[in-house]
Amino acid sequence: MVKTIFGAVSAGIMIAIGGSVFLSCDSKYVGAVLLSVALLCISYLGYYLFTGKIGYLANDFSKNNILNLSVGLAFNLIVTFLLGMLISFAFPNLTEKAYIMCTAKLEQEFFITFIRAIFCGVLMYTAVEIFKEKKTPLGIIFCIPVFILCGFEHSIADMFYFGVSKIFTAKILTFELAAVLGNTVGGLILPLLSKISTNKP
Repeated sequence: MVKTIFGAVSAGIMIAIGGSVFLSCDSKYVGAVLLSVALLCISYLGYYLFTGKIGYLANDFSKNNILNLSVGLAFNLIVTFLLGMLISFAFPNLTEKAYIMCTAKLEQEFFITFIRAIFCGVLMYTAVEIFKEKKTPLGIIFCIPVFILCGFEHSIADMFYFGVSKIFTAKILTFELAAVLGNTVGGLILPLLSKISTNKP
């Protein structure tokens, strides 16, 4: 549990760095590519990111794993939000950009956010699985920019942006619920399909 907490805090720090460089870039394409530094560091250093772990619940539905996922998610969200607020004070020029982006996110219907988050979950699982199985960062380098440029929702990164934006409203909780649920469903789709096909007589 202690390892999960420290790993989740560390992952939150990396997501904050990745989110900061994304907001700092005038080109969304350059920013999308550079944001992949976050998952690259998390994967190589073994940190705990909920969206990279949830897909493996399909193969390990133990109470311990569920507890670790819950604790990891909580610390991912708390740390990124707090660091987002810290970044907003250190780099106030990023606040306006984050505010515009987050205001648009909060105007989305719950189901729209949920769907967008599902596709992000699929790509996050794919990126991590390619890294684990093929020992290559190519999945990360391509999957991360793709989910960003498509407008898919990443619950942890979004929480960082909310912190930077200085938006404090209950709508964030509803948005994050949709994003977390969507990331969870998306992360589980491919491993469950693989498991079903493997067990099929």
